[in-house]
Parts: sequence; C-alpha cells; structure tokens
Amino acid sequence: MAIGSESLGQQPRLCVRCLGRLFAKVGKGVSNPERGAVVSDVLGYEPAKPDACPVCKGVFDSLIRFRDRVIREMEPWEHSSFLIGSRFDPAVVEAEEGVWAALRTDKHEPIKMEFNRELGKAVALATGKEANFEHPDVTVVLDTTYETVDLQIAAVFIRGNYRKLVRGIPQTRWPCKACMGKGCRRCGGTGKMYQTSVEEIIAAKLMPQANASAHFFHGMGREDIDARMLGDGRPFILELRDPHRRALDLQRAEMEVNGSGEGVEVTGLRPAASTEVAEIKNERTDKVYRVFVKFDAEVAEEKLNEVVSALRGSRIVQQTPTRVAHRRADMARHRIVRDMRVEGRDGKGAVLLVTAETGTYIKELVTGDGGRTTPNLSELLGVRCAVEALDVIAIGADKGCEQ
Repeated sequence: MAIGSESLGQQPRLCVRCLGRLFAKVGKGVSNPERGAVVSDVLGYEPAKPDACPVCKGVFDSLIRFRDRVIREMEPWEHSSFLIGSRFDPAVVEAEEGVWAALRTDKHEPIKMEFNRELGKAVALATGKEANFEHPDVTVVLDTTYETVDLQIAAVFIRGNYRKLVRGIPQTRWPCKACMGKGCRRCGGTGKMYQTSVEEIIAAKLMPQANASAHFFHGMGREDIDARMLGDGRPFILELRDPHRRALDLQRAEMEVNGSGEGVEVTGLRPAASTEVAEIKNERTDKVYRVFVKFDAEVAEEKLNEVVSALRGSRIVQQTPTRVAHRRADMARHRIVRDMRVEGRDGKGAVLLVTAETGTYIKELVTGDGGRTTPNLSELLGVRCAVEALDVIAIGADKGCEQ
C-alpha cells in the first residue's frame, strides 16, 4: 500500500532518516536520509529534528562516539575482520513497529539493521579492517541505551599431525576421577590422572603466543594411553579460545614441541577453519597397527599363518569391551579386518600388522575379551593371547599393511 502525506500526518513526526527507512527497499545506492529527503519534498512532509524523533531519538548523531568506543574496545585483540551488532531499548523497537503497522508498509528496514551497517562502515573506514558477516575475528555488540560494548572473540584453530613416541600419555587432559579436576590427595593436587597429555604438550607452545584463555583438542580418533602413535601421525586441531594474537609463528611452535623431549612431535602445523573440526571428527578411515602378541603356549608357524589368513578380510562382531563398558554404551559393533600379516615371531609370541576399519578394538580382536569379540585370534589359535604392546603406525585407507 502506498504511503501518503495524510497517513504519515497521523503518526508522530519522524526524522528524515527514519522517514527514509520506511522506503529502504525502494531503489539502490541511496542512503535512508537521501530517501527521506525525497519523500519529504514529494509529500510536503516536515521531518522532525533527530533528537525529537520518537523512533531513533537521535541515536545516529552519536555514531562517531560509538565508533571510537568500539575501536577502543577492540584494540587489545588482534583482528583483521569484525562484525557489528547492537541492542536497542525495547521502547524504540516498539515505536518503530507501531509505525510499520499503522502505515502497513512492507518496504522498510529495522533501525538495528541500518545502525549496524552505518556503524560498521564508520569502523571500517577508521581502521582499514573489513566487516565479515560469516566468520569475523571479533563480533561487537553495542548497547545503545547504556553505551556498553560486548565482544565475542573468534577462536583460533591450528591443524597438524602429532606423533606420540612414548607410552603412558593420554591424548587429552584426563581429570582425576576422585576430585573431578579440583585437586586431591590421590592426584597430588594436580586435578589430573596423568601429569601431562598430547594436548597439553602442544598447547604449552601455542597458548603463550596467542595469549589465549583456554584450549580444546580435537583429534581424528584417539589411541590408547599405552599405545604409541607413529608413522605420519594422527591429524588433530587445537582450538585456542579468546586469543589476543592470531598471527602465530607455527614453525617456531613446531620446533619447540619437537625439541621439548616430552615424547610428542608435530608436523604440518597450519591455520584451520572452524568447519574443519566437524570434518576431522566425522572422518572414518582405516588404521594400521603393529601388535606385539604373547601366547601362553607354543604356536606352530603354520597354524599362526593359517589363522592370520582366516582373519584377513573377515567381518567381526565386537560387544562393547569390558575395559570401556563403564563409559560406552553396551552394544554390538560390526567391523572389518582389512588385512592381517605376520611381521615377526618366536615360539611364544608374534608381531602382527593389522589394518582395520575405524572403531575396531584391536586388543579384543587378539584376546577375544571373554567371547565378546568373535572371531578372534585366541579362539582360532586355541591358546590364550595377550597384547604386550601396540602401536598405531598409519592412519588412512591408502596405508595398509604393505607399506
């Protein structure tokens, strides 16, 4: 419906900007004050002074002061992009919506939309930084009533591969079960079950650079605490929350981790997008293991080769292992043993190379876990088997036993 001077005259008098915003969807490359001036001339409408406008109450007259406040608040945080948001007094929003309803207009835009755009343009012009509507480094929310500024700082994500060269280190920080991380006699006040982790070793070299508040580790799966992660390593992403600095010297961090002597190495550190976290978590890829097996009786080489051949390419069923039943749902999982080969052996032991579908419990494939994994090496050999040690030596469908 067209808005005429008579219908406008029945409403509280608007300033030229709020008048123009009623027609914001009409024409391109024109500002709302320019639209308002045209409408005012055509309809003979006398706009109100901005500070007397019942909708905006002259808020745009404070744009430069708001700009300077926003820039000052963002200054401690290194960033190349930003996004402006705002909060308005509910009375302002109610007054604006009342005008829309009375005039039955569908060409308007909300005051918040114009304010965010104009403040964003002012900040960009003054700082040379870009507004980013999808993945800003800093999101600013300005309360126009109380003139307060809230900042949301985007996390920094660092991707790479890690190798764990020693046993006895978990992938991530493991809170003490007795005190749940608070610190107690059992954990020696550390709040942890283990003194360090892959996550903490890597984060210790990146947190000071970023001056971040916290870190979170996202791995493409995880190996057991007593297993080594060898080969090209396991892909991971380290998330650094509330970083004051975003441009990090990753080559230096790599050298510091690798030279720390703590049994963890990293390669290929690079900046990553937040969307890569889901990708790395959802990736399902085969893994190659070197398994050191001990038999409780002599096993003939011919028999061992026969059983290994039988398991190669087999589909196994694994009920949730007893060792993880306290934290995993009790269910049957169907997995495929892609490949299995004997790498070395003696009378009461063997070294096996196993390529298995992701999610396969390798220790239970060997021991049988009291019949919860079938078929299994112990069952087919007719002797009890134990895993003395285990290494993950490759991750990836193209990295089978015949490397």
